[in-house]
Amino acid sequence: MIAKRVRFLVLRGGAIGDFIATLPALTAIRERWPDAYVELIGYPHIARLALDGGLVDRIESLDRARIANFFALVPSFTEDQVEYIRSFDMVISYLHDPDGSVQYNLQLAGARQVVYGSPIVEEGCHAVDHLLKPLETLAIYESGKSPTLRISEGQRQWGRDVLKARGIQADPYLIHPGSGSPRKNWPVECFLTLADRIRSEKKGAPIFLVGEADDAVARALDRHEVLRDLTLLQVASLLSASHAYVGNDSGITHLAASLGIPVTALFGPSSSDQWGPRGRRVTILAARDADLRRITPDEVLKSLPA
Repeated sequence: MIAKRVRFLVLRGGAIGDFIATLPALTAIRERWPDAYVELIGYPHIARLALDGGLVDRIESLDRARIANFFALVPSFTEDQVEYIRSFDMVISYLHDPDGSVQYNLQLAGARQVVYGSPIVEEGCHAVDHLLKPLETLAIYESGKSPTLRISEGQRQWGRDVLKARGIQADPYLIHPGSGSPRKNWPVECFLTLADRIRSEKKGAPIFLVGEADDAVARALDRHEVLRDLTLLQVASLLSASHAYVGNDSGITHLAASLGIPVTALFGPSSSDQWGPRGRRVTILAARDADLRRITPDEVLKSLPA
C-alpha cells in the first residue's frame, strides 16, 4: 500500500521581511514531514523565494486564489474552492484575522484542520519566534531558529554573470541604502562615505542596490556603481555572490541574512530585539537613543570582513 502524502496549505501575506521571518516555520514543516506536499498562497514575487529554495512545492497568488471570499461575513464559495480547500490535511493561516472570520470560513469550506498565527508580532517577542509559536499545536518547538534560504546554483551563477558583465570584481560589498520608511534609513551621506572607505581601506568594490521606492536616495549615487529594479530572486542571486552586505532595517537586509553572507544591519527607531535579522554572520548596530545619525561610518566599516 502506498502511504498518502500529507498536504499542507500555508496562507501568508506581508512584506519581504515578514515573509523571511516565516521561513523557519516552513523549514520546520518540511523537516518534520519531508515527503509532504506544501502549497503557499501569498505574493508570488516574494513567495517564489520559498519555491526556489525547496521549502514549498507550489505557490499561488492571494488574488488568484480569491482569498478575499474568506473574509466575507456571508461567504460564497464555488465548488472548485470547496474542493481545493478540502484537498488539504491542514491549513496554516498567517492572514490578519482578529475576529476569527477567516478561520471560521475555511472550516465552513471544509478545511479539516486550521492553525492560526497572527501576523502582528507580540511586543517583547522576536518575529521569528512569534511566527513559529502556532506550530506548537503540531508539537513543533523551534524557538530561537534563524531563517535560512537556499537558492539554486543556476540563480547563483546568474548573480556571478551579472557582476562579470559589468566588470565588477568578484565578491563585492553590496549596500542597500533604502527601506520601507525614510525614518529607518541611515543618512545617505554616511553610506557614501562608507562606500569610499570600503574602496580605499578594504580595497573592495561597493555596489549600491536600489529599488522603485529608493528614487530619492538613488539621485545621490550618480558617481557609484548602482544596480536597480531587479526581481527579488535576482537580488538574492546577487547577494549570494557578494562578500558582505550593509543595510537598514529592511526586507532586503533580512533576505541577505537568510543567505548566510556577512551582514551589518543598521537599526534606529525600530526594535532590533523584535525585528533584528537573525543569522550566524549578522552584526546589528543599534543606534544610541534610536538616532541613526549616531552610527558612524567608522563603526560600520569595522564590522565588515576584510
